Amino acid sequence: MTPRPPPPNRREALRTGAIVALAAAVDLALAGPPAALASPSTADSRSLASTGRILLRGGRLLHGTVLQSFAFDERDRHLYALQLMQGGVRLDGESHARTHAERVRRGDLCLNRLSLDGTLTGAMYLLGFGHGGALGVQRAAGRDTMLWTEWDASPASGYGRGICRFPFIDGAVLTPDSRCLTTWRPLPGSTSNAAALDPDAGRLLLRYKVAGEPRLRLVDLRCTTPGGLRPLADLPQPGAALGLPFQGMALHADHAYQLLGSAYGPANPVSSPGNIRLYRIHLPSGKVEQQILDRTARNLVPREPEGLAVLTSSDTGPLLCMGLTQGPVGDKSFSLYARPLG
Repeated sequence: MTPRPPPPNRREALRTGAIVALAAAVDLALAGPPAALASPSTADSRSLASTGRILLRGGRLLHGTVLQSFAFDERDRHLYALQLMQGGVRLDGESHARTHAERVRRGDLCLNRLSLDGTLTGAMYLLGFGHGGALGVQRAAGRDTMLWTEWDASPASGYGRGICRFPFIDGAVLTPDSRCLTTWRPLPGSTSNAAALDPDAGRLLLRYKVAGEPRLRLVDLRCTTPGGLRPLADLPQPGAALGLPFQGMALHADHAYQLLGSAYGPANPVSSPGNIRLYRIHLPSGKVEQQILDRTARNLVPREPEGLAVLTSSDTGPLLCMGLTQGPVGDKSFSLYARPLG
Protein backbone atom coordinates (compact mmCIF):
# COMPACT_ATOMS: atom_id res chain seq x y z
CA MET A 1 0.00 0.00 0.00
CA THR A 2 1.25 3.45 -0.79
CA PRO A 3 2.36 5.29 2.36
CA ARG A 4 -0.07 7.79 3.83
CA PRO A 5 0.21 11.19 2.09
CA PRO A 6 2.45 13.52 4.10
CA PRO A 7 0.89 16.76 5.35
CA PRO A 8 1.68 19.76 3.08
CA ASN A 9 4.31 22.19 4.32
CA ARG A 10 3.30 24.85 6.88
CA ARG A 11 0.06 23.13 7.74
CA GLU A 12 -0.84 23.17 11.41
CA ALA A 13 -2.13 20.05 13.15
CA LEU A 14 -5.84 19.54 12.77
CA ARG A 15 -7.87 21.49 15.29
CA THR A 16 -10.62 19.58 17.00
CA GLY A 17 -14.08 20.91 16.27
CA ALA A 18 -17.30 20.35 18.19
CA ILE A 19 -20.15 18.06 17.13
CA VAL A 20 -23.39 18.39 19.07
CA ALA A 21 -26.66 16.46 19.27
CA LEU A 22 -25.32 13.15 17.96
CA ALA A 23 -27.07 10.02 19.19
CA ALA A 24 -25.84 6.45 18.91
CA ALA A 25 -24.67 5.35 15.47
CA VAL A 26 -27.26 3.84 13.16
CA ASP A 27 -26.95 0.75 11.02
CA LEU A 28 -26.53 1.78 7.39
CA ALA A 29 -26.85 -1.78 6.04
CA LEU A 30 -28.43 -1.91 2.59
CA ALA A 31 -30.84 -4.80 2.74
CA GLY A 32 -34.32 -5.59 1.50
CA PRO A 33 -36.29 -4.25 -1.47
CA PRO A 34 -36.40 -0.51 -2.18
CA ALA A 35 -39.48 1.35 -1.02
CA ALA A 36 -41.94 2.50 -3.66
CA LEU A 37 -41.81 6.12 -4.73
CA ALA A 38 -44.34 8.30 -2.97
CA SER A 39 -46.92 10.26 -4.90
CA PRO A 40 -46.87 14.09 -4.78
CA SER A 41 -49.85 14.09 -2.44
CA THR A 42 -47.81 12.36 0.28
CA ALA A 43 -45.11 15.06 0.39
CA ASP A 44 -44.56 16.24 3.96
CA SER A 45 -44.67 19.76 5.34
CA ARG A 46 -41.04 20.06 6.42
CA SER A 47 -39.66 23.59 6.26
CA LEU A 48 -36.16 24.81 5.50
CA ALA A 49 -36.92 28.32 6.72
CA SER A 50 -35.00 28.15 10.01
CA THR A 51 -31.32 29.08 9.99
CA GLY A 52 -28.85 26.29 10.61
CA ARG A 53 -27.34 25.75 14.06
CA ILE A 54 -23.67 24.99 14.53
CA LEU A 55 -22.72 21.32 14.31
CA LEU A 56 -18.94 21.48 13.75
CA ARG A 57 -16.90 24.66 14.06
CA GLY A 58 -13.53 25.39 12.47
CA GLY A 59 -12.83 21.98 10.98
CA ARG A 60 -9.59 21.55 9.03
CA LEU A 61 -8.66 19.10 6.31
CA LEU A 62 -5.26 17.82 5.20
CA HIS A 63 -4.89 20.55 2.59
CA GLY A 64 -5.52 24.29 2.85
CA THR A 65 -8.03 24.29 -0.01
CA VAL A 66 -11.78 24.54 0.52
CA LEU A 67 -14.08 21.73 1.46
CA GLN A 68 -15.92 20.52 -1.65
CA SER A 69 -18.38 17.98 -0.22
CA PHE A 70 -18.87 15.68 2.76
CA ALA A 71 -20.85 12.67 3.94
CA PHE A 72 -21.40 10.81 7.21
CA ASP A 73 -20.70 7.18 8.08
CA GLU A 74 -22.85 7.12 11.20
CA ARG A 75 -22.27 3.46 11.97
CA ASP A 76 -18.49 3.87 12.29
CA ARG A 77 -18.81 7.53 13.40
CA HIS A 78 -16.76 8.97 10.55
CA LEU A 79 -17.06 12.13 8.51
CA TYR A 80 -15.63 11.92 4.98
CA ALA A 81 -14.74 15.10 3.11
CA LEU A 82 -13.45 15.86 -0.38
CA GLN A 83 -11.21 18.76 -1.39
CA LEU A 84 -9.17 19.64 -4.46
CA MET A 85 -5.45 19.20 -3.92
CA GLN A 86 -3.42 22.28 -3.12
CA GLY A 87 -0.40 23.31 -5.10
CA GLY A 88 3.13 22.29 -4.29
CA VAL A 89 2.43 18.65 -3.41
CA ARG A 90 4.46 15.97 -5.18
CA LEU A 91 3.27 12.39 -4.75
CA ASP A 92 5.33 9.24 -5.23
CA GLY A 93 5.80 8.59 -8.93
CA GLU A 94 5.13 12.20 -9.99
CA SER A 95 7.92 13.99 -11.82
CA HIS A 96 7.27 17.34 -10.17
CA ALA A 97 5.02 19.19 -7.75
CA ARG A 98 1.98 20.55 -9.58
CA THR A 99 0.24 23.86 -9.01
CA HIS A 100 -3.27 24.09 -7.62
CA ALA A 101 -4.55 25.20 -11.05
CA GLU A 102 -3.05 22.07 -12.59
CA ARG A 103 -4.69 19.90 -9.93
CA VAL A 104 -8.06 21.53 -10.67
CA ARG A 105 -7.71 20.92 -14.42
CA ARG A 106 -6.70 17.32 -13.82
CA GLY A 107 -9.46 16.61 -11.30
CA ASP A 108 -7.06 15.62 -8.49
CA LEU A 109 -8.81 15.24 -5.14
CA CYS A 110 -7.88 14.56 -1.54
CA LEU A 111 -10.37 12.41 0.39
CA ASN A 112 -10.23 13.04 4.15
CA ARG A 113 -11.56 10.83 6.93
CA LEU A 114 -12.39 12.52 10.23
CA SER A 115 -14.01 11.46 13.46
CA LEU A 116 -17.34 13.10 14.25
CA ASP A 117 -15.57 15.55 16.58
CA GLY A 118 -13.49 16.82 13.65
CA THR A 119 -10.21 14.97 14.24
CA LEU A 120 -8.41 13.92 11.06
CA THR A 121 -7.90 10.13 11.09
CA GLY A 122 -6.78 9.39 7.53
CA ALA A 123 -6.50 10.61 3.96
CA MET A 124 -6.07 9.28 0.43
CA TYR A 125 -5.70 10.79 -3.05
CA LEU A 126 -8.00 10.39 -6.07
CA LEU A 127 -6.09 11.49 -9.16
CA GLY A 128 -8.11 12.33 -12.27
CA PHE A 129 -11.52 11.81 -10.64
CA GLY A 130 -13.20 15.22 -10.86
CA HIS A 131 -14.25 18.31 -8.92
CA GLY A 132 -15.67 16.69 -5.78
CA GLY A 133 -19.16 18.19 -5.98
CA ALA A 134 -20.82 15.38 -3.99
CA LEU A 135 -19.89 12.32 -1.95
CA GLY A 136 -21.78 9.21 -0.89
CA VAL A 137 -21.18 6.63 1.85
CA GLN A 138 -22.51 3.07 1.57
CA ARG A 139 -22.21 0.63 4.43
CA ALA A 140 -23.49 -2.93 4.10
CA ALA A 141 -23.59 -5.39 7.00
CA GLY A 142 -20.33 -7.30 7.31
CA ARG A 143 -18.63 -5.38 4.51
CA ASP A 144 -16.22 -2.46 4.19
CA THR A 145 -17.51 1.08 3.95
CA MET A 146 -17.72 2.09 0.28
CA LEU A 147 -17.36 5.66 -0.96
CA TRP A 148 -19.12 6.98 -4.09
CA THR A 149 -17.65 9.85 -6.10
CA GLU A 150 -17.48 11.18 -9.61
CA TRP A 151 -14.83 9.50 -11.74
CA ASP A 152 -12.81 9.93 -14.95
CA ALA A 153 -12.31 13.69 -15.13
CA SER A 154 -12.72 15.30 -18.53
CA PRO A 155 -9.49 16.96 -19.73
CA ALA A 156 -11.65 19.86 -20.97
CA SER A 157 -13.28 20.65 -17.61
CA GLY A 158 -11.80 18.64 -14.76
CA TYR A 159 -15.28 17.25 -13.96
CA GLY A 160 -16.15 13.55 -13.90
CA ARG A 161 -17.62 11.72 -16.88
CA GLY A 162 -18.83 8.81 -14.73
CA ILE A 163 -19.18 7.67 -11.13
CA CYS A 164 -17.47 5.01 -9.05
CA ARG A 165 -17.33 3.34 -5.66
CA PHE A 166 -14.34 2.09 -3.70
CA PRO A 167 -13.21 1.32 -0.14
CA PHE A 168 -11.38 3.91 1.91
CA ILE A 169 -7.69 2.98 2.10
CA ASP A 170 -5.66 5.29 4.29
CA GLY A 171 -2.57 6.51 2.41
CA ALA A 172 -3.61 5.12 -0.97
CA VAL A 173 -3.31 6.99 -4.27
CA LEU A 174 -6.00 5.94 -6.77
CA THR A 175 -6.20 6.64 -10.49
CA PRO A 176 -9.21 6.13 -12.81
CA ASP A 177 -8.02 2.62 -13.70
CA SER A 178 -7.25 1.40 -10.16
CA ARG A 179 -8.39 -2.17 -9.63
CA CYS A 180 -10.33 -1.46 -6.43
CA LEU A 181 -12.83 0.74 -8.30
CA THR A 182 -16.27 -0.29 -9.50
CA THR A 183 -17.21 2.19 -12.22
CA TRP A 184 -20.27 3.27 -14.19
CA ARG A 185 -21.01 5.64 -17.02
CA PRO A 186 -24.74 6.15 -16.39
CA LEU A 187 -25.08 8.43 -19.41
CA PRO A 188 -22.22 8.06 -21.90
CA GLY A 189 -21.18 11.47 -23.18
CA SER A 190 -22.27 13.28 -20.02
CA THR A 191 -20.01 15.29 -17.76
CA SER A 192 -20.20 16.89 -14.28
CA ASN A 193 -21.39 13.59 -12.86
CA ALA A 194 -21.80 13.58 -9.07
CA ALA A 195 -23.44 11.13 -6.67
CA ALA A 196 -25.15 11.38 -3.28
CA LEU A 197 -26.73 8.44 -1.41
CA ASP A 198 -29.61 7.59 0.85
CA PRO A 199 -28.21 4.27 2.11
CA ASP A 200 -31.28 3.44 4.20
CA ALA A 201 -33.52 3.59 1.12
CA GLY A 202 -30.95 2.03 -1.22
CA ARG A 203 -31.03 4.95 -3.65
CA LEU A 204 -28.54 7.22 -5.36
CA LEU A 205 -29.01 10.78 -6.60
CA LEU A 206 -27.03 11.53 -9.74
CA ARG A 207 -26.34 15.01 -11.06
CA TYR A 208 -25.02 15.21 -14.61
CA LYS A 209 -24.83 17.44 -17.65
CA VAL A 210 -25.73 16.60 -21.22
CA ALA A 211 -25.06 19.26 -23.87
CA GLY A 212 -24.35 21.68 -21.05
CA GLU A 213 -27.75 21.22 -19.38
CA PRO A 214 -27.71 19.98 -15.75
CA ARG A 215 -30.16 17.28 -14.70
CA LEU A 216 -30.95 15.15 -11.64
CA ARG A 217 -31.63 11.42 -11.76
CA LEU A 218 -32.85 9.14 -8.97
CA VAL A 219 -31.33 5.67 -9.22
CA ASP A 220 -32.12 2.30 -7.67
CA LEU A 221 -28.82 1.54 -5.97
CA ARG A 222 -29.52 -2.17 -5.76
CA CYS A 223 -29.55 -2.50 -9.55
CA THR A 224 -25.85 -1.75 -9.97
CA THR A 225 -25.17 -4.15 -12.80
CA PRO A 226 -22.32 -3.85 -15.30
CA GLY A 227 -24.89 -2.50 -17.72
CA GLY A 228 -25.72 0.51 -15.60
CA LEU A 229 -27.99 1.88 -12.91
CA ARG A 230 -31.78 1.65 -13.05
CA PRO A 231 -33.40 5.14 -13.11
CA LEU A 232 -36.51 5.85 -11.04
CA ALA A 233 -36.89 9.55 -11.95
CA ASP A 234 -35.10 12.09 -14.14
CA LEU A 235 -35.67 15.85 -14.27
CA PRO A 236 -33.98 19.16 -15.15
CA GLN A 237 -31.99 20.62 -12.27
CA PRO A 238 -34.11 23.37 -10.69
CA GLY A 239 -32.59 26.83 -10.41
CA ALA A 240 -30.03 26.33 -13.17
CA ALA A 241 -31.20 29.52 -14.90
CA LEU A 242 -30.02 31.59 -11.92
CA GLY A 243 -26.41 31.01 -12.99
CA LEU A 244 -25.27 30.33 -9.41
CA PRO A 245 -22.57 27.72 -8.79
CA PHE A 246 -23.80 24.25 -7.86
CA GLN A 247 -22.38 23.53 -4.40
CA GLY A 248 -23.85 20.25 -3.23
CA MET A 249 -26.81 17.92 -2.89
CA ALA A 250 -28.26 15.34 -0.55
CA LEU A 251 -30.91 12.63 -0.80
CA HIS A 252 -33.43 11.59 1.84
CA ALA A 253 -36.31 9.30 0.94
CA ASP A 254 -38.18 10.85 -2.03
CA HIS A 255 -36.62 14.29 -1.65
CA ALA A 256 -33.47 15.83 -3.06
CA TYR A 257 -31.85 18.82 -1.38
CA GLN A 258 -29.75 21.16 -3.49
CA LEU A 259 -27.31 23.94 -2.58
CA LEU A 260 -26.47 26.86 -4.88
CA GLY A 261 -24.46 30.00 -4.24
CA SER A 262 -21.05 31.63 -4.03
CA ALA A 263 -18.68 33.28 -1.58
CA TYR A 264 -18.91 36.94 -0.68
CA GLY A 265 -17.42 39.17 -3.37
CA PRO A 266 -18.07 42.29 -5.46
CA ALA A 267 -21.32 40.93 -6.86
CA ASN A 268 -22.28 39.34 -3.54
CA PRO A 269 -21.15 41.80 -0.83
CA VAL A 270 -20.84 41.06 2.88
CA SER A 271 -23.45 43.74 3.52
CA SER A 272 -26.04 41.72 1.59
CA PRO A 273 -27.94 38.61 2.76
CA GLY A 274 -25.70 36.61 0.43
CA ASN A 275 -26.88 34.47 -2.48
CA ILE A 276 -26.96 30.98 -0.92
CA ARG A 277 -30.10 29.16 -2.02
CA LEU A 278 -31.36 25.89 -0.62
CA TYR A 279 -33.95 23.73 -2.40
CA ARG A 280 -36.16 20.80 -1.45
CA ILE A 281 -37.31 18.85 -4.52
CA HIS A 282 -39.90 16.07 -4.61
CA LEU A 283 -38.26 13.72 -7.09
CA PRO A 284 -41.23 11.60 -8.27
CA SER A 285 -43.10 14.73 -9.39
CA GLY A 286 -40.12 16.99 -10.12
CA LYS A 287 -41.79 19.69 -8.00
CA VAL A 288 -39.73 22.25 -6.07
CA GLU A 289 -41.52 22.19 -2.72
CA GLN A 290 -39.41 24.91 -1.15
CA GLN A 291 -36.66 27.34 -2.12
CA ILE A 292 -35.11 29.69 0.43
CA LEU A 293 -32.42 32.35 0.58
CA ASP A 294 -30.31 30.92 3.39
CA ARG A 295 -29.18 33.36 6.08
CA THR A 296 -27.14 30.98 8.21
CA ALA A 297 -23.85 32.33 9.67
CA ARG A 298 -23.83 35.60 7.73
CA ASN A 299 -20.72 36.74 9.63
CA LEU A 300 -18.48 34.03 8.16
CA VAL A 301 -15.95 35.19 5.55
CA PRO A 302 -15.87 34.27 2.72
CA ARG A 303 -18.97 32.14 3.54
CA GLU A 304 -18.80 29.95 0.47
CA PRO A 305 -21.36 27.13 0.61
CA GLU A 306 -19.73 23.73 0.16
CA GLY A 307 -21.62 20.47 0.51
CA LEU A 308 -24.87 19.02 1.86
CA ALA A 309 -25.44 15.78 3.76
CA VAL A 310 -28.16 14.20 5.89
CA LEU A 311 -27.39 13.08 9.45
CA THR A 312 -30.06 10.61 10.54
CA SER A 313 -29.00 9.75 14.10
CA SER A 314 -29.69 12.97 16.01
CA ASP A 315 -32.02 12.98 19.03
CA THR A 316 -34.47 15.26 17.20
CA GLY A 317 -34.68 13.30 13.94
CA PRO A 318 -32.88 13.69 10.60
CA LEU A 319 -30.79 16.82 10.11
CA LEU A 320 -29.85 18.50 6.85
CA CYS A 321 -26.23 19.61 7.23
CA MET A 322 -24.61 22.37 5.16
CA GLY A 323 -20.93 23.25 4.88
CA LEU A 324 -19.67 26.85 4.89
CA THR A 325 -16.02 27.83 4.42
CA GLN A 326 -14.00 30.50 6.14
CA GLY A 327 -10.45 31.86 6.15
CA PRO A 328 -7.97 33.21 3.57
CA VAL A 329 -6.85 31.49 0.37
CA GLY A 330 -4.50 28.63 1.17
CA ASP A 331 -5.63 28.33 4.79
CA LYS A 332 -9.30 27.41 4.64
CA SER A 333 -11.36 25.87 7.40
CA PHE A 334 -15.02 24.89 7.37
CA SER A 335 -18.00 24.74 9.66
CA LEU A 336 -21.10 22.57 9.43
CA TYR A 337 -24.60 23.84 10.21
CA ALA A 338 -27.71 21.69 10.66
CA ARG A 339 -31.46 22.17 10.48
CA PRO A 340 -34.17 19.57 11.21
CA LEU A 341 -35.91 17.79 8.37
CA GLY A 342 -38.95 16.75 10.30
